[in-house]
Amino acid sequence: MKSKVLILLSALMLVSVSCMAQQKYACVNTDYVLRSIPDYTNAQKRLDKYVEDWTAELVEKQSELENLRAEYEQESYLLPENLKKRRQEEIKSKEQEVRALQQQRFGPGGDLDRKRAELLKPVQDRVYAAIERIAQEKNYGMVFDKAGSPAVLFANKKYDISDEVLESLGYNPNASSSVSDGDGSKKKPTNPELRQRDGDRPSASQKSRDTQKK
Repeated sequence: MKSKVLILLSALMLVSVSCMAQQKYACVNTDYVLRSIPDYTNAQKRLDKYVEDWTAELVEKQSELENLRAEYEQESYLLPENLKKRRQEEIKSKEQEVRALQQQRFGPGGDLDRKRAELLKPVQDRVYAAIERIAQEKNYGMVFDKAGSPAVLFANKKYDISDEVLESLGYNPNASSSVSDGDGSKKKPTNPELRQRDGDRPSASQKSRDTQKK
């Protein structure tokens, strides 16, 4: 009985390994893809501006709180008990205001999360939909994300579909030479016609030699 179970398990393992070997895999760098899309970079700039304004607002409220505390510490020994209590309540109210504002702006489900969903998520959804579409068209069993993922230690460039995702969204992957794909290299625009023209154009030394011959 045990031998039959072992044979069955071995067969299942062989089938599983065979199925995995037949599957196709690809990888994508979603960080590189998103930073190559103008809609996303513009949305990120707008979000950064919101964060900057909210941070300045929070710093101002915190400064007001610190001033109230400093004034109270300097004057408390001169104040009667009823005024002490009133100032303490004022400080407590300001503390609650600062905490509430921080929660409103940067807490879970707050303004930052809502603005991020409003500005960035539509572009992210387009990218993920393009990845899914390409995966289905080319029958990829899995698509790994290279962006900040410690699980992907190495990925051959020929299996990287990042540029293909950009092209499917209507963007030219070679349009910008300043966007790194995440592995330290930078995408440079290529123009075969321009390279051909450059190759046919005589160099300065060649021109000099031709002039001397004449």
